[in-house]
Amino acid sequence: MTEETPGFEEKPDVPSGATSDDAEPKAAPEEGAAPAGDGTAENAGLVAQLDQVRTALGERTADLQRLQAEYQNYRRRVERDRAAVKEIAVANLLTELLPVLDDIGRAREHGELVGGFKSVAESLETVAAKMGLQQFGKEGEPFDPTIHEALMHSYAPDVTETTCVAILQPGYRIGERTIRPARVAVAEPQPGAQTVKADQAEDAAEENTAADGDKENGGPDEG
Repeated sequence: MTEETPGFEEKPDVPSGATSDDAEPKAAPEEGAAPAGDGTAENAGLVAQLDQVRTALGERTADLQRLQAEYQNYRRRVERDRAAVKEIAVANLLTELLPVLDDIGRAREHGELVGGFKSVAESLETVAAKMGLQQFGKEGEPFDPTIHEALMHSYAPDVTETTCVAILQPGYRIGERTIRPARVAVAEPQPGAQTVKADQAEDAAEENTAADGDKENGGPDEG
């Protein structure tokens, strides 16, 4: 039997050339510990993803704003076209009614607008006015070729410019749109009348000047 030396423990055999540290097992890395430098790379990736999301959000917002602007323009264009179509339809309808309104006007001038015919005529005129029809043209107003149509022409000594002296047919408009000009008889100043009036005005001015001079000089000398 082999005697054991008290106080000494047996050590495992160590290969030649190996240190004692190699013989001891290395401590395993702690679970969940990240290698150095991995946190910075992860943050950079998150920032890049955030930038991509922001870029996509900006593009979608711009698309939405563009679609809203296009829709607003489309709605305004549709409303404008609808109003124009309505105005044209109303103008066409009222244009067809103008001969009837002319007959009503002539009947009124001759005192024939009585009884049930008068009630119907007034109702028709009221409806036409509600639809925007306006009558124009009065005697004595200056002639305007944009709204008047001269059917008769004459000269008159009591006018100073081309004037409507008779309304043969009244004109009608809807808003600013003329659907029929007023058909009128016009009169122009008598040829030479302006010259005579100018001479008379000059003579009167000279007489007034002479009278003023006599007053300043104390009047004519007394004998």
